[in-house]
Amino acid sequence: MIERIQQIARQSIETKRAFFDLHATEVARAAEIIVDSVRMGGKVMVFGNGGSAADAQHIAAELVNRLNYDRPPIAAIALTTDTSILTSVGNDSSFNELFERQLHALGRAGDVALAISTSGNSPNVLQAVRAARELGIKTIGLTGRNGGELAASVDLALIVEAESTQRIQETHITIGHILCEIVEDALYPAREQD
Repeated sequence: MIERIQQIARQSIETKRAFFDLHATEVARAAEIIVDSVRMGGKVMVFGNGGSAADAQHIAAELVNRLNYDRPPIAAIALTTDTSILTSVGNDSSFNELFERQLHALGRAGDVALAISTSGNSPNVLQAVRAARELGIKTIGLTGRNGGELAASVDLALIVEAESTQRIQETHITIGHILCEIVEDALYPAREQD
């Protein structure tokens, strides 16, 4: 069991190392897109399914509340958390419209849509990204494997080129934490602490 634990930990570390060695520039660009949007009065809307839904909620919480130090809130919302909206849209329309309808209701040109899909092929995520682009909302995708359709559908794709869903999701939340830290520091540099 100990050997298996160490093997899993090594795989997780190596997946992250491989991603950031190749894609740090793209992560920096994603942070710049978010900072530019927020500075112009925009917000970040985050969404995904399953574990990616939990990551969406986690990232939005870090932006709205705080990460490393007290500072004003950063406008962000997870489109995965309102059970009345999710169940009514899923029941009355289609599961594929869950995020799209919320983007139409809440999104404005200049906002950012952060779409998360380990496969890159989640129909409701893809449908929402198409709607976001039509609305003039910048789109960033966190995806895995070969990027799926999501990679070709967003303005900026961050692709974790791994096959294991767990390793992809672990890297996604690391990307999310890094984005939140960089955005926090860029928007409130005078409040930085050790």
